[in-house]
Amino acid sequence: MSTSFSLPESKPLEAAASLRFADFVALTKPRITAMVIITAAGGMCLAPPQVSAMTMVMLLLGMGLIVSGANALNMYIERDIDAHMVRTRKRPLPAGRMSPKTALWFGVAISIISVPILAIGVNATTALLGVLANVSYVLGYTPLKQRSHVALFVGAVPGAIPPLMGWTASTAHCDAGGLALFAILFFWQIPHFLAIALFRKEDYARAGLHVMPNVLGISATKQSIITHTGALVASTLLIFPLGIAGRGYLLTAFVLGCVFLGWASYGLRESSGNKWARSLFFYSIAYLVLLFIALAADARV
Repeated sequence: MSTSFSLPESKPLEAAASLRFADFVALTKPRITAMVIITAAGGMCLAPPQVSAMTMVMLLLGMGLIVSGANALNMYIERDIDAHMVRTRKRPLPAGRMSPKTALWFGVAISIISVPILAIGVNATTALLGVLANVSYVLGYTPLKQRSHVALFVGAVPGAIPPLMGWTASTAHCDAGGLALFAILFFWQIPHFLAIALFRKEDYARAGLHVMPNVLGISATKQSIITHTGALVASTLLIFPLGIAGRGYLLTAFVLGCVFLGWASYGLRESSGNKWARSLFFYSIAYLVLLFIALAADARV
């Protein structure tokens, strides 16, 4: 797939330097990276025993670098695809503001640097999980998006690993508590992304990406949203019997989950369309934020 690019006009040195720095930041997908760091910090704070301030700093630094590296490599691989999508065509590579080689080496460099930071500054288990998340996202999820809608479920694995990394930063091993946090993030991503895929299905089709609405149809997509939202709600309730949080969290998780499941089920109406899908997408974000606030407020650590 080829795309012709027009290079921006030359600018003063100061403006060019500023733009270049902004483009490197854009490669890291800062909003996604920030969300990942927050969930990792949440997992670390919930796990017994509490870690030292230095371990916390090294975890967040290593997490930021390894996720930023994965995002940069994702942009490198999808640079031609991004040029065909409205929401991504202004990114540094499709817009021609940065060479692919520069983005490639930037992504590789910060990914490599993150590994000893996590291994030495935190522990080997956390570093291994970080490598797994990076590699599965870059070499598994990213190329699979052009071949199968199953890529969503593959990509949900690295997306769910950060809170587990936060947990292992404290415990040095994967146990039921950490896996419950992994399950919450894994199942949350499915309805969250499928909602996006519904109201942006034409955009994905134009870019040649395989998403469920364009492969299996809208009805099957809505059914999948309901199924995985149900699994999400069940996962959130497991936190209570595992002793991670108390009854206040349990009540909040139940109420938030009922609203999520009810709104997902409302989409089965034939009249529901992009407006419903957008509202579900925005609720999924609010849901996750409120859930983790409740979890932090009622944590038993």
